[in-house]
Amino acid sequence: MGNLINNGRIVRLMSALEKAFGRTAQMIVLENLIKNRDTFTYLSGIAEETGLSHSSVSRVIEPLLAIEIITEKKVGKQIRTFTLDEENPVTQLLLKFYGDLSELLPE
Repeated sequence: MGNLINNGRIVRLMSALEKAFGRTAQMIVLENLIKNRDTFTYLSGIAEETGLSHSSVSRVIEPLLAIEIITEKKVGKQIRTFTLDEENPVTQLLLKFYGDLSELLPE
């Protein structure tokens, strides 16, 4: 997802997930993790990259952890990092769906 300048106005490009399901914090975080799927990402990094508040990211991360779509690795005592759990069959299905949807509804 990005921005396009059109006649001096910045127009936000919609991702395929956003086109299909709307713009929710959980969808934005999930898509960020999909796009960064090979790395552990800091909670604050997700917030910065998505434009969501730290508290919003923290709130929507919890249900994704609960259903084991993502995994958490703590760095030190307080720093939390996250990545997709690509061993989880639900995550595998989401990745396939995201790829297929992106082909049908390009940004």
